[in-house]
Amino acid sequence: MGLSGTIIENRITYSMAKELIGNVLVAQSGGPTAVINASLAGVITEALNYECIEEIYGSANGILGVLNEDLVDLAEESQQNIRGLRYTPGSALGTCRYKVKNDVDYERILSVLISHNIRYFFYIGGNDSQDTAAKISKLADTKGYDLRVIGIPKTVDNDLAITDHCPGYGSAIKYVASVVREMALDHAAMGQRKQVSIIEVMGRSTGWIAAGATLAKRRGHPEDAPHIILLPEVPFSKDKFLEHVQRTLSTKTFCVVVVGEGLRDEVGNYVSASHDHVDSFGHANLGGVGDYLKELVSKTLGIKALSARLGHHQRCAAHLSSLTDNQEAFQAGQAAVQKTLEGVSGKMITLTRVDADEYQCETGLADLDAVANGIKDFPLEWINEDQVSLSYQFSKYALPLIKGQVEVPFDTGLPQYVTLEMKAIEKRLPSYGLE
Repeated sequence: MGLSGTIIENRITYSMAKELIGNVLVAQSGGPTAVINASLAGVITEALNYECIEEIYGSANGILGVLNEDLVDLAEESQQNIRGLRYTPGSALGTCRYKVKNDVDYERILSVLISHNIRYFFYIGGNDSQDTAAKISKLADTKGYDLRVIGIPKTVDNDLAITDHCPGYGSAIKYVASVVREMALDHAAMGQRKQVSIIEVMGRSTGWIAAGATLAKRRGHPEDAPHIILLPEVPFSKDKFLEHVQRTLSTKTFCVVVVGEGLRDEVGNYVSASHDHVDSFGHANLGGVGDYLKELVSKTLGIKALSARLGHHQRCAAHLSSLTDNQEAFQAGQAAVQKTLEGVSGKMITLTRVDADEYQCETGLADLDAVANGIKDFPLEWINEDQVSLSYQFSKYALPLIKGQVEVPFDTGLPQYVTLEMKAIEKRLPSYGLE
């Protein structure tokens, strides 16, 4: 059964669940993706089908919007805007990286939910967001408030535990692989002298995005770029890296290197990181490993080296997003609503492959506690013996995730995206002081 079949089955079983009359609240958190709004559209579209759901609200800027009681009426949005969410990048409701600090914060969150009769809460986010959702669910249970909480996965890093893959990942690696292929053609045309091109991509803890660059290779052409892929899972050695560069340049005029920002040395330290500046979750600011490798190549080998850091482009390039990724993100939002109508709470929606030969995917469930703050490591068995290339097994895993193109409307030569009206809901509680 595919994802659509799962949704149909859920509508049948809904009639057997305890009816809970109240309102929906949905929020987005963390770094956006090219398809995070497709999940939002899935929640809104599905929630409109049920009479027991009276109002559909959104939280402005993630959990901060709940704390500040900055809620908006999503049912007031035009159908054109809701449809437009399917191809619009960024987090349409706004996002945040705020770490809920203490019990007082959580008590405030629950008070806001109660005051607006929120009975269904959906949090679209990554590891830390699932942790927040789990704690809200437990607090509501402790207080005896009937609230159903479902997490909806989102991350370009593809490092959420249990789920086979995460909405957002397919689009990110489709973009990265496309950039690598295009840059390789550019460099091949400038073949009068040797050069090395370093492309730095996202990936704090795992190499899922960097690995995705291997999809740029044409079938049957293992010599294509990228020639070297450096993953955080493989300890970095200067000498081995330079040997790989020289070996590539012995037969080619250029060498394309893709490196994950979380690259670590042989003792486990980040090759490039700022520990003087950390986010609210204590994560060191990464970036600059591409420039480091560029200097290493140019000074040690005396070869021209270039460095490009893709940065936020990887997560917002909706014009080149994956149709498969987009559809699964939308269906994850639908499934979240369906599961709460069945009485499910304290879970995250997962994506599960059901056919190893012909790609098919279904939604499933995982305990929020099992996902929260966990990391899904990149399989070491998918890294070849040379430690700088990926096996066929990874390509078999990743290729289905980038299939298809999302139709984005263009006007005057540029993509046309939507912006929500964000009609504010009247506040009912005293303001809450946040630092």
